[in-house]
Amino acid sequence: MDYKKTLNLPVTKFPMKANLLEKEPEIQKKWEKEQLYKEVRKIREGKEKYILHDGPPYPTGELHIGTGLNKILKDFIVRFYTMRGYDAPYVPGWDCHGLPIEHRVMQEVGAEIKNLTKPEIRKKCKKYAEKFVKLQKEQFKALGVMGDWEHPYLTFNPQYEAGVIEVFKKLVERGCIYRSQKPIHWCTRCQTALAEAELEYRNETSPSIYVNFRIIDNGVNNLLKGIDSDALYVMIWTTTPWTLPANLAVAVHSEYEYAAIRYMNPRTQKKEVSILADKRVEFVMSLLGIQGYEYLGKVQGGYWRV
Repeated sequence: MDYKKTLNLPVTKFPMKANLLEKEPEIQKKWEKEQLYKEVRKIREGKEKYILHDGPPYPTGELHIGTGLNKILKDFIVRFYTMRGYDAPYVPGWDCHGLPIEHRVMQEVGAEIKNLTKPEIRKKCKKYAEKFVKLQKEQFKALGVMGDWEHPYLTFNPQYEAGVIEVFKKLVERGCIYRSQKPIHWCTRCQTALAEAELEYRNETSPSIYVNFRIIDNGVNNLLKGIDSDALYVMIWTTTPWTLPANLAVAVHSEYEYAAIRYMNPRTQKKEVSILADKRVEFVMSLLGIQGYEYLGKVQGGYWRV
């Protein structure tokens, strides 16, 4: 007796095994043969447009979790709007300029790069970018991302560069471009300026210190009635104590409240008055081991100068 026929199991044409290594190329060939992307464009022709502008990756190597996830999420969005009836074309692109590609080429060439001319370096960078554009394109297609892979935009194409210059010209004409001074981050190894996105910070534990700056001008006393002390200070906190000898002023926030606190200095055993942020009084006094301090008054930062 065939007991299999007695079991109440679902019947499906789907294979029991995924066999992705075999199925994925088959699906890709089917999509390419049917020209799926073009057919979707024909069906949605004339419909309301939904354009997702592709913020492009750098072609500096094989895909990683970040670039893969980025494209997959974009594919979700484009397909979602397509299924809602929109004409949602997707043109992928690559950022073929910039430090990441130059840095990889510098690593490949090594010390020999000093003997290369700038045009020679640019050619090597372009060749490197073209290599990984081709590789990443196939990897994105293998992930099932649907787009116009035959006509991607590449930032080193003359047409794209001409478009950038044209937009830059309009910005100049509108007065948006001007020459001035600005602090920048500089890479001594790469001999170039760095963008904020290219910086990485390492967390470190820094020394910090509370310091009393003595107030010489007693004009503050006129604002804080009742204070009569030769030892009147503004208390500051800094994580860069090595800069203290060069300090010329103390900055206060015009909208914050500052309190004048009289206390016994545990080190000198003398009474002092310090002005500090009102919200930090309890914390600072506790941290310094000071008890029995006295509030003498408050003032807003915008009403006094030191």
